[in-house]
Amino acid sequence: MACLACGAVFPLDRFVRFIKAIIMHRHAFKAFVHVARSFSAILLLGSLTCIAQSARPVITKIDPPDWFTQLPNSLLLVHGEHLENTTFSLRDTAARISETSISPNGHWAFLGFETSTAKPGPLQIVATNSHGSTTATYMLSTMRPVSEQPRGFNSADVMYLIMPDRFADGDPANDKVPGFRAPDDRSLARAYHGGDLRGIQDHLDYLQQLGVTTLWTTPLYDNSAAQSGDTYHGYSATDMYAVDPHFGTMADYRALVAAAHAHGIKIVLDTVPNHVGPAHPWASDPPSPTWLHGSVASHVKVDDDFASITDPSANPARRHVLLDGWFADMLPDLNQDNPLVSIYLIQNAIWWIESAGLDGLRIDTFPYVPRSFWHNYNALLHQLYPRMTDVGEIFNGDPHITSFFAGGRANKGSDGAYDTLLDMPFDYPMFFALRGALTHHKPMTAIADVLRQDALYPHPERLVTFIGNHDNKRFLSEPGANAGALHLAFGLLVTLRGIPQLYYGDEIGMTGGDDPDNRKDFPGGFPKDKADAFTDAGRNAAQQATHQWVENLLQLRLHTPALQTGLEQTLMADANTFAFVRSPDLTHTCSETPGTDRYVIVVNNDLGARDITVPVDAAAVTGCTRYKPVLPGGADAHLLAGKLQVHLAGQDLGIFRAEP
Repeated sequence: MACLACGAVFPLDRFVRFIKAIIMHRHAFKAFVHVARSFSAILLLGSLTCIAQSARPVITKIDPPDWFTQLPNSLLLVHGEHLENTTFSLRDTAARISETSISPNGHWAFLGFETSTAKPGPLQIVATNSHGSTTATYMLSTMRPVSEQPRGFNSADVMYLIMPDRFADGDPANDKVPGFRAPDDRSLARAYHGGDLRGIQDHLDYLQQLGVTTLWTTPLYDNSAAQSGDTYHGYSATDMYAVDPHFGTMADYRALVAAAHAHGIKIVLDTVPNHVGPAHPWASDPPSPTWLHGSVASHVKVDDDFASITDPSANPARRHVLLDGWFADMLPDLNQDNPLVSIYLIQNAIWWIESAGLDGLRIDTFPYVPRSFWHNYNALLHQLYPRMTDVGEIFNGDPHITSFFAGGRANKGSDGAYDTLLDMPFDYPMFFALRGALTHHKPMTAIADVLRQDALYPHPERLVTFIGNHDNKRFLSEPGANAGALHLAFGLLVTLRGIPQLYYGDEIGMTGGDDPDNRKDFPGGFPKDKADAFTDAGRNAAQQATHQWVENLLQLRLHTPALQTGLEQTLMADANTFAFVRSPDLTHTCSETPGTDRYVIVVNNDLGARDITVPVDAAAVTGCTRYKPVLPGGADAHLLAGKLQVHLAGQDLGIFRAEP
């Protein structure tokens, strides 16, 4: 840290003590004042003879770019030049700067920004040194009213994942960003293709008709400073407080959110608190010495040893590689143990929620960040936004590992005992079980085995289930997959417990191998496309059959509470068949009482037709005598000698409403 009177270097620890308190309490910024009193004396002891500054201060950027009243006081990170020997003040506001810390090179300043008595409106941030002053306009806005606060997503929803660059081009004007060296050639798998926020908004009717209620987009962070086409995916941020210009503007994003809400669709934004892109200014000029783990020249490459956290006896050196390593050996790893970094990232989430009107968050690379940070992160977000929900990526097929990072209990690991307060993880164990059984000829008992371990989770009903996403080859490109397997995969995805998530284009059977082949453009979303798969007339026979099947399933789920929030009970599972019940009530016999609907789902994964005998002596279906198919053209089922007899074609699924 730099002395305010000169450019002397001084440790940051005394300055940042107050940050640990602010994370947990919205008014805890008052603690900053107490720290400042002792801190000023320490600065005098650390004063050194200074080299005279030769120019007036320059402010090039302020994070967050604006803030909101009724929210916690914030920490502003100012970037510029000649900030050493500079004092900061405010004009036209009752807000105040309670403390300042400046980097030795004069490029960064941390400002404690107290807003508890301030009114909404513009204000001026003034930086002054002996050579002059610089003024930057800053805006305080009103926090969104309760009616516009995040609504969150839950097991009644259906989530749809879109990579904005690959879905639809609604605004050709942003296809070419000035100064961007990538060719923007759609034939290049790792170039920007032109998809944008306007393109998503143009197809909200399509999503609503399909049965989608929640939209998740991959990160919208500005990646353009990288000047490389392979940042189209958004996971290589160069500015965490701006929308990538290839996708549009913040105004475009707000318009998308408002239009989605008008369609009854919630919005979830992908966030990446673990790392930034190699072209981010921090990579070569971090705001503080411990802002990153390592440097471009000297850092650890990350590994996926999640057991280094879940195993209480794991060697700390193993944990270091997971938590401090650079993803892909190139993405600068943020040090969330630095309180300044921690509050920066928490404020970033708050800013996106308030600025855009989000309903929830998807959190990338969740296990690679300390659980102590996640506890603080989610504690404050849930305090501010009680209905907001977030889902974390724990890319592992073991339910013991996935459940370890789920919120709801303080699991003891090598890093201590922490509750991440994460609302839900993605159900990677079910993803691997579904693909294994339906495409790799593993027994259907693999699915039942995953369900049998649901007790590991505080809330298994919140798990986000899926059959594909942007990190895996498309379902139909999995060895052993075919249209029948995809038919079954969607049938199970929609009827199993949890929140089903679809990957754009899977509903029309898009194909694609490993990244980036699994991220092809949606047909019809771009100029000069030969066919428009957003319309019935634009789909070929195979696409239309898959789309109609998915739409029928989602519309059934949309109007069937038992499939949204009901409990699950397995009736049978063997090598080729699987049967289970969904109902709000699994403990009593069959009844016509409202709210006790029972649905039996029977699956045949054999290539040939089968007569399946399902035991129905479990409490959930005891006393049920009629089993009515609920999908058009569905298979028939009847009781014979106290057992349910179902005839299913090869790779088929039946859904039956069980009645007394």
